[in-house]
Amino acid sequence: MQQSKNILITGGAGFIGSHVVRLFVNKYPNYHIYNLDKLTYAGNLDNLKDIENKKNYTFIKGDITDASLVKKLFKKHQFDAVIHLAAESHVDRSITDPLAFVKTNVIGTMVLLNAFKDLWKENYQDKLFYHISTDEVYGSLGEEGLFTETTSYDPNSPYSASKASSDHFVRAYGETYKMPYVISNCSNNYGPNQFPEKLIPLFINNILNGKNLPVYGDGKYTRDWLYVIDHANAIDLIFHKGRLNETYNIGGFNEWQNIDLIKLLCDLMDEKLGKPKGTSQKLITFVTDRQGHDLRYAIDASKINKELGFKPSVTFKEGLAKTIDWYLNNKDWLERVGTGEYKKQN
Repeated sequence: MQQSKNILITGGAGFIGSHVVRLFVNKYPNYHIYNLDKLTYAGNLDNLKDIENKKNYTFIKGDITDASLVKKLFKKHQFDAVIHLAAESHVDRSITDPLAFVKTNVIGTMVLLNAFKDLWKENYQDKLFYHISTDEVYGSLGEEGLFTETTSYDPNSPYSASKASSDHFVRAYGETYKMPYVISNCSNNYGPNQFPEKLIPLFINNILNGKNLPVYGDGKYTRDWLYVIDHANAIDLIFHKGRLNETYNIGGFNEWQNIDLIKLLCDLMDEKLGKPKGTSQKLITFVTDRQGHDLRYAIDASKINKELGFKPSVTFKEGLAKTIDWYLNNKDWLERVGTGEYKKQN
């Protein structure tokens, strides 16, 4: 039988966080999952309707930068582990308001680290601080090469700089206070429940509404894509079987140039909507490039594959088709997000 644990998951009402919360609540009935989320624009309790009444699940509305609140929660619930996903994550927003990213991603992480340290006071047996990061901390690649766990950090946006900083603080607490931690850096995620400011749900929504599909620059920016449910499964593996004080890169072995991804998305949408092939591609519009835009990200995920046996469960085309089906079958979710209706219950 699985050992009983109280686990804090931050940002659990967001895109990736909601999938992690659902997985842990359903898979580990002896764990009590506490979901701490500020419910900013990207946090949506609609994402967790199916588990909101489970006995081993508690939602707490709160801000990870509120040190007093966080300290009280740690004292009250005696969290054995933290899975830290709460973050500002949209690069365009970080360019507009970088200080908001410093506050949440750096200060918020520090508040959690301090609360964890102060609660357990070096009595860390069977305790874990798991920090979820991004491949963007490594900067940009040329046409060849892959990011490994030992790649030097070289962040190019306020978002990636804030995540790099939080990664460094987690490692520093591990060294200075002997705090047991793991870090994972993941490639681009896609799948159900993703807020429609991100490329794939934005373009699905735009195609449904006959709006232009804005493509930065020449569209040749390259990303490695991972289905979000596969990411949640990787987090589960790392949490339970990963080596302490290690970093794991999580990727899909799945590089796509933006323009090729968008054309595939358009063709799949035309097929599912019964439109002639090429209809949606006519909506593609090239726009002025983003500041500090990284050319290419690509993850070498061989470490997690060899040590923990992780590999993606779907091909990109399969995952993209599943994602499109989810949005087409949940147009009410898209509509509630588009109108802001979802915020009323938040």
